[in-house]
Amino acid sequence: MTYVVTDNCIGCKYTDCVDVCPVDCFYEGENMLVIHPDECIDCGVCEPECPADAIRPDTEPGLEAWIAMNGKYAELWPVITESKDPLPEAAELDGQDGKLDRIFSEKPAQEAA
Repeated sequence: MTYVVTDNCIGCKYTDCVDVCPVDCFYEGENMLVIHPDECIDCGVCEPECPADAIRPDTEPGLEAWIAMNGKYAELWPVITESKDPLPEAAELDGQDGKLDRIFSEKPAQEAA
């Protein structure tokens, strides 16, 4: 079992999960995070820390596309090891449906200047 980040992270990008992860398996895109499935040790400490309730165990039904997406973008995006402020629109977008089709960005996070 591993954990996966799902659609409610899109546009929010809360990073509370990053602070508690003992193995630094989170990767950062422009407007969401993903978990590297081969690095996650299945400890589960991240799941209750997510204010957007966007982290799920991969054993839940219907998560196959999210499992694949987490694996794909964890290979393309940079690792994130320290928390950051959520995106400015996080509170407004939290809980909205259809964010994958409407606002998901494949771009990696921008490095701080």
